[in-house]
Amino acid sequence: MSEHLTVTKKPLIGLSMEDLELFARSLGHQSFRGRQLFDWIYRKNVYDYSEMSDLPISLREKLSDIPLHPLKMVNNDVSTSKQTQKYLFELESGEKIESVLMVDGKRVTICLSTQVGCAVDCDFCATGKMGFIQNLTAGEILDQFLQLQKIIEKKITNVVFMGMGEPFLNYNNSILAADLLHHPKGINMGAWRITISTAGITKKIKQFANDAHPYKLAVSLNGSSQEQRLMTMPITKTQSFSELLEVSQYYTHRTRKRVTFEYVLMAGVNDDPIDAKNLKEILAPINCKLNLIPYNEINGPYRRPSDTVIKLFISSLKNASFPVTVRWSKGQDIDAGCGQLATVSEVNK
Repeated sequence: MSEHLTVTKKPLIGLSMEDLELFARSLGHQSFRGRQLFDWIYRKNVYDYSEMSDLPISLREKLSDIPLHPLKMVNNDVSTSKQTQKYLFELESGEKIESVLMVDGKRVTICLSTQVGCAVDCDFCATGKMGFIQNLTAGEILDQFLQLQKIIEKKITNVVFMGMGEPFLNYNNSILAADLLHHPKGINMGAWRITISTAGITKKIKQFANDAHPYKLAVSLNGSSQEQRLMTMPITKTQSFSELLEVSQYYTHRTRKRVTFEYVLMAGVNDDPIDAKNLKEILAPINCKLNLIPYNEINGPYRRPSDTVIKLFISSLKNASFPVTVRWSKGQDIDAGCGQLATVSEVNK
């Protein structure tokens, strides 16, 4: 691995501490130089090798033609509320991804993309319309965080793997990126501040539980029955609604953690009080939280329910055995809401 890295000059962001130790040895230096590199890259978030003052000049000279960052920031948009910002990054391949930064008081959350496009093809999601193009490396996932943390004034407090793509169809790279965020000698973000969101890849949810990863899990439910979920999420054909509920309950039993169910409210699709009643019944046995997300419109047949309908749906969940929250999107004007991420060049194809 270390020889490959030296010859091909791959970016260093995304390498673990062990990889960087191997890399340092491949350049003729001791392992602890790799640990110093890890500190400079992740904890100190330094962009220039010349600033890595405790590395010998001979090592810095060897590093000078090896890239650090795999992504190039090419654009950003700010919502009228100033609370949401969307950033466009270009990969070495020339493909583009988007990340979203949301500020709510002291809470600063970043939504990270894990793929270019998405193979899950949820009917209401802009990213799904792109189709699947490629997986991101762990470095490309993590670099979104590092670059945005460098340029904003506030500290990023929470990370959600919920941008473009399905994290559990890029499982290893998503987990490695989360591990690097959580590493105590690096960024050192608490595991409870890191959430991985999935459209419902049941085998991977079970693996995630069995692997005992400390991060939070969010599952896109978006329906109160097999038939209803199938209307907007084709994945339900092969991974049924009942399977999803079963594996979600397995996750809570195995990890002793709560699962969050995301429920996108779409007018005339899943926003009837009867749907709320069904949710109260089917989710009651599961240690969960239900997060309601009024639909963020894209070019398509689905519409956001009226505020009256949304409030009625919320009131119908009163006295549920699980907590219910509502995510009011603040970035719709720049297409930065949940389900709206897609690079313009791809959407217009």
